Amino acid sequence: MMYRRIRDLREDRDLTQQQMGEILHCSSRTYCNYERGNVNIPNDILMKLADFHGVSVDYLLGRTNKTD
Repeated sequence: MMYRRIRDLREDRDLTQQQMGEILHCSSRTYCNYERGNVNIPNDILMKLADFHGVSVDYLLGRTNKTD
């Protein structure tokens, strides 16, 4: 669920994986692997994603459906 949510949030902003990689200071390949669930997302990246999208980490993790 988490991987789908981070992809959906990115697509809602019409951003590419390349752009998200730049925002998070990682390669587009690394970001792509985050979205696919091929690698675990480090806590600091989860927090950056939550802050960037204006949602809680719990939302990203699928622990709640509330975005705030």
